[in-house]
Amino acid sequence: MLIGDVRPTTLDGVKSLAAQLRREQGIKHSNALDIAARAANCTNFRNARKVLPARGSALERPYVLLTIYWCDKDKHYQVGRETLRIELAQPILQTCSKFLLKEVRGFERLRMVAADHFVSDTIVHTQDYARDRISTAERSLRFMERTGLRPSRDYRKGYPGGSAGNKMPNADHSSDWIEVDSGQVIVVDEPYSGVPDEDKRAAWAMRHNWRVARTSWPGMYFPYNCDLYVATDGATGYDFDALVAKINAMPAPLVVEDWAGESVPSWETFVSPMAKTPQDTRRARCRGMIYPIDSATTVPYSYNMGSSRRRPKGELGVEGHIEVGRMIKAVLSSRERPFSVYRRMNSVRSTLEDWMNKEIGRGQLEGPEFFDVYYHELEDEDPLLSRAASRVGLIAILGILKQKLQAAYPDCAPLRSLLNSIDMSVKMIDRMKPARA
Repeated sequence: MLIGDVRPTTLDGVKSLAAQLRREQGIKHSNALDIAARAANCTNFRNARKVLPARGSALERPYVLLTIYWCDKDKHYQVGRETLRIELAQPILQTCSKFLLKEVRGFERLRMVAADHFVSDTIVHTQDYARDRISTAERSLRFMERTGLRPSRDYRKGYPGGSAGNKMPNADHSSDWIEVDSGQVIVVDEPYSGVPDEDKRAAWAMRHNWRVARTSWPGMYFPYNCDLYVATDGATGYDFDALVAKINAMPAPLVVEDWAGESVPSWETFVSPMAKTPQDTRRARCRGMIYPIDSATTVPYSYNMGSSRRRPKGELGVEGHIEVGRMIKAVLSSRERPFSVYRRMNSVRSTLEDWMNKEIGRGQLEGPEFFDVYYHELEDEDPLLSRAASRVGLIAILGILKQKLQAAYPDCAPLRSLLNSIDMSVKMIDRMKPARA
């Protein structure tokens, strides 16, 4: 959160900042108003009401800047920067929290570096691709502003009955959203035009008592090449027609051909108006421009102008990877683990396989054996499968897995990220209600 960098100049600005403080810190609204007023150089909110204008001019309306740097190898390594200023109805963190923005199409790789600026740490391969990524983020912002929807992390509610087996036919490029006031979950599906079988979708909707509609707005994912559908549970009484009407009334989406941002043929770091301190300037720098080197506990790998990842120094060895691979596969195979644990442990599995690729030398594991370590199913008689058949057994396996990783690798951010996923998995398993007999 960047509250320290925000200096409201209007009463509306103080109120907006107070609302953000109240949400993020869980404090009383009156206290939040006083804190926000002091950020505007007033003694308290009562003083702010006396000395600050109610609203700013049009030039002081909320906005956000999105920046992506690029390098085109096919054009003799030509480089540049693309930045788009987006005028907003309200500050961006009032539209969507920084945490949930990571779930929004176009924002996945954007990092908030100031209250008015997001930057990508990955240097992309062409100017058009940079513009496309920014345009996608802009379309997603407009969608949230016009519909009032926010990303949903409860993926099960995106399926009838909470089962992925009930997925809508021909679904592609889908995303889950929620209307904050009602809690209604909305599925947004953006398949290529003409692909979905409309009769199958109609039959699916009738069978599950869901409502599905194709909108006239060209969409967020790939406008004019994909269609945007919305779907939701029809048994709740939700005003689905009103949502469809809002989407249909949206103006034409921004596409690369209509680019209206700033294009600069250099990698000079762009610093936004709200970046005031030397720390702000350092934060604004694209990390893809910083070539990574070894640290005391980690080494970089897979570096490609911004897509740098790090792994711990140290290694599990062949036997170690085989052992922890069995543990993870046992957990993933268990019927006692919730889907949220599957997602986390599947990510842990993918990361450890990447580390194994760097740790194990040529000839130690070859061909299918390499894949088998983390992805081939366990044999039916493997004792870990029976142990993972209970919540107590699952928690015990995860505890041993954590100990083995801590013994093999030094304390560092990449390791802590995996351990946090394991700890969260244990908590989720422990919170599960016992299955009915």
